[in-house]
Amino acid sequence: MTKNIAGKVVVITGASSGMGEATARSLAEQGAKVVLGARRADRLESIVADIKAAGGEAIAKATDVTKRDEVQALVDTAKETFGTVDVLFNNAGLMPLSMLASQKVDEWEQMIDVNLKGTLYGISAVLPIFQEQKSGQVINVSSVYGHKTVPTGSVYCATKHAVRSLSEGLRQEVKDYNVRVTVLSPGAVDTELTSHITEEGTGDQVRDFVKQIAIPASTMADMVSFAISQPENVDVNEILFRPTVQPE
Repeated sequence: MTKNIAGKVVVITGASSGMGEATARSLAEQGAKVVLGARRADRLESIVADIKAAGGEAIAKATDVTKRDEVQALVDTAKETFGTVDVLFNNAGLMPLSMLASQKVDEWEQMIDVNLKGTLYGISAVLPIFQEQKSGQVINVSSVYGHKTVPTGSVYCATKHAVRSLSEGLRQEVKDYNVRVTVLSPGAVDTELTSHITEEGTGDQVRDFVKQIAIPASTMADMVSFAISQPENVDVNEILFRPTVQPE
């Protein structure tokens, strides 16, 4: 599975924990040059130090994906340091579930800014590079809830449905540039995602459910590796995965 990964420059958002961290560590072990972006600079530096100590190549830049200039700066840093960018893993995301009647409008806006606009900012930053070099891969993160809609998840589901639609539109638009587009839709994965839920009752219920069945964050790293490792003429467009025991 490591074929076609060694030497590639991979930019990862939301890289300070969970699926982003696991993917960064995994890809670095397989010889990729990883460029880590997230808001928690101290966490990023610790991960970079670990990767370097293990013989890998990594750099980090504090990045808030809701700020277009910071996402652009992350990609620019990757190109300036390593000469190119081969893969963008748009991983940053939030899931503060709540009923619409709870009127958590600030949380709605934050989800749209991170989950959707942050993904768009990443695409905007790498697309000119990919077009010029006639190669590249964008990997976006949707969710099982990008395939369905549930109470308390109206806005979250909407953002993840949007990521799937955006990914398919991008896929169709970049064929002339030999660019691959993958959307990954995880189910219950052991990350910090459920910690964002402030809705009384909902948070504890979801956290308990996820704790019982969640698969490790390294599962996402395996999916990313699979998508990247395919021959350049193979475009893995979507992977939907969940714990075997997850009913929905």
